[in-house]
Amino acid sequence: MKKTFNYKTNLAVTLSLLLVLMASCKAVDNANNKQKGAAIGAAGGALLGAIIGNNIGKSGKGELGAVIGGVVGGGAGVLIGNKMDKQAQDIEQEIPGAIVERVDDGIVITFDEQSGVYFDTEKYNINTKSQESLNKLAAVFLEYPDTNILVVGHTDSSGNDAYNMTLSKNRAEAVTNYLSGKGLSNGRFTTHWFGEEQPTNDNSTAEGRSKNRRVNIAIVPNEAMIKDAEKEAGTNE
Repeated sequence: MKKTFNYKTNLAVTLSLLLVLMASCKAVDNANNKQKGAAIGAAGGALLGAIIGNNIGKSGKGELGAVIGGVVGGGAGVLIGNKMDKQAQDIEQEIPGAIVERVDDGIVITFDEQSGVYFDTEKYNINTKSQESLNKLAAVFLEYPDTNILVVGHTDSSGNDAYNMTLSKNRAEAVTNYLSGKGLSNGRFTTHWFGEEQPTNDNSTAEGRSKNRRVNIAIVPNEAMIKDAEKEAGTNE
């Protein structure tokens, strides 16, 4: 199953630094200094919601969605939107099993046990089937160097909290390390993990747990893409 949402509008393109400061979140407590300080362009709250589920702002977890940014509008926004649309289409063509969404000005890819990249029970190594999908994804990323990439790991609610947090960390880092080993700059990547804290489906069912055992990848325009779009739009207007 795949879903694509194309938003080719003149609405503002948000330029932001997704710091995800989350002072009380264990995911950031476990991140290293490089990951904590990594700056990544983002499209806003809707994109975050697509990555970490529908729990932003619930149960006192509003800090999970901390976003700092400005707005770029007009022709530059249209140019960036067109580029992101094209990249989303390329990903869909290369990896038919992936769930690809165009959310605001970013792209969100969801890999679960049904969609191209998955992990064996209690494992975090990249298996042969997953390597095939990630190789194709890396090739697309190489074609679009002016984007940043956020990798986020999740688990279902089986097992205890600490174990699940570590498992999601290991899986997210495994994906990041594999992709960066394919010729992609480490500076493009930011990695986070949430364990069982951000389910998108019902953990009381086998199907829901399968979907919650997932890795999300968000792709967002970096500063270079935004500056180039602003320059091009200014020249043409």
